[in-house]
Amino acid sequence: MQACVLNAKGKMDADVFVSEDGHGFFIDAEPDLRASLQPRLERYVIADDVECEDVTAQLSIFHVIGAASLDLACECRLINIDRFGVEAREIWGTAAQHDELFEAIAATVPFYDREEAETFRIEQGIPRWGRDLSPEILPPEANLESRCIDYEKGCYIGQEVISRMKMSGQRAKKLVGFAGDVPMEAGMKLFQIGGEGKEVGWITSATRSKRFGKEIGLGYIKRPFFPNKFKLDGRDPNDVTRPTVRVEIVDLPFTRGNL
Repeated sequence: MQACVLNAKGKMDADVFVSEDGHGFFIDAEPDLRASLQPRLERYVIADDVECEDVTAQLSIFHVIGAASLDLACECRLINIDRFGVEAREIWGTAAQHDELFEAIAATVPFYDREEAETFRIEQGIPRWGRDLSPEILPPEANLESRCIDYEKGCYIGQEVISRMKMSGQRAKKLVGFAGDVPMEAGMKLFQIGGEGKEVGWITSATRSKRFGKEIGLGYIKRPFFPNKFKLDGRDPNDVTRPTVRVEIVDLPFTRGNL
């Protein structure tokens, strides 16, 4: 399952996936969190007999999208998981099994490289830590209610803020999709066309989608929220001489029907 680790203000300390093997829990997250996540979890281990260990170097993990039948001779953990908004499985083997697993999986399904996987993530509208998720984001702002939040769960750090947001139905910003014909870049600031020059949002991830033949991106817009197909100007705050980029807000995930 996917989960959020929050601070007392309800903002994110981490975005994680949790699984168990009958002996303990595995928590996996972005490499950027490797130094901070374990101390954050250990901070609240008080009287329980719990030990946290970094086992990153011991594992080889492959994410397989779809229901392809895989012929694997080695012993591995198989996990049903949803990282990209589609049915998928993960194969967890040892570090020593990496090449063997790679060859066995590649014989059945094509591989995405890092750039292709990042493009697919953005097309699916999935936020990622270090890009679209940060310590300044509250989970509902990143559309994580259905994926990460259990409103029936007992007490946890940040619960009061999250519950208050649910009851009010309000959020200061929200994650949306952007599309255009000119390349956009993460960090670009967004302004209403014909407005008073007030910043209304920013881009957090951007790519060229060959599947849709469009420049697409993820980012946030501030309240009051604009309707889909509303056009904005994207500007590079570090280069005022650079031409603005015209983008429009679209539904997530990206589809041919909303582009």
